[in-house]
Amino acid sequence: MALLSFCGLSGHEDWRLPLYGGKISPTVSFKPYNTELMVPPGCQPAAFLHHLEEGVDGVKLEPWHGTTTLAFKFQHGVIVAVDSRASAGQYISTLKFNKVIEINPYLLGTMSGSAADCQYWERLLAKECRLYQLRNNSRITVSAASKLLCNMMLEYRGTGLSVGSMICGWDEKGPGLYYVNENGTRLSNDMFSTGSGSSFAYGVMDSGYRKDLTPEEAYDLGRRAISYATHRDNYSGGVVNMYHMKEDGWVKVGQYDVSDLLYDYKEEKK
Repeated sequence: MALLSFCGLSGHEDWRLPLYGGKISPTVSFKPYNTELMVPPGCQPAAFLHHLEEGVDGVKLEPWHGTTTLAFKFQHGVIVAVDSRASAGQYISTLKFNKVIEINPYLLGTMSGSAADCQYWERLLAKECRLYQLRNNSRITVSAASKLLCNMMLEYRGTGLSVGSMICGWDEKGPGLYYVNENGTRLSNDMFSTGSGSSFAYGVMDSGYRKDLTPEEAYDLGRRAISYATHRDNYSGGVVNMYHMKEDGWVKVGQYDVSDLLYDYKEEKK
């Protein structure tokens, strides 16, 4: 989970930024900080990011994102487990950021990419889901909710958004799990993991995932996957926030410090 920040700008005393349509303004210039840049007023975020990706005076600038989130379906519902470290480039801004948006009692959304983008669009999705329920006197399906978010992403594709979200819920068809990103990609599967630590989480999940897991086994698998991912990925850490989506709605299973979990797992091996 990343705040918008960039590194490697020290030494540039004057930088004129592209405004609307990528034109260079003769009046807008500023001295950037060593580690952070903010999009200046009147500048299109997409053009700003594109300019940064091309590089300035030979220095290539890229936003750094770091997180580990996962969700998987099993016979008793959907397990959602996420880490809590929010980073701004190489700087760790907080260790207790909840990367799960509680859309309604039957829907959850995870966050990876830009914290601001994920929070804004998933809260907007929560509003649309509530309006749907008021208009139709019935809950929106998980598939329809994910499609709504997908359509929002398609409308703003190419504008510099950074969103990787898993929409989890329960409706008349049973548990549902969808992945949606800023390009409008929408996928349905039994297991997803996103973020810089996802490859490590997948390794643990592949070794222990079964559809017939008991709730306690599923909780343990989710905790292990996130904990070992935080151990190997520099941009993941903090605590494991875990939710269980059941037929009668989601419940928060708990919050577990990854340092304590890793110590316990190390003791198990002895």
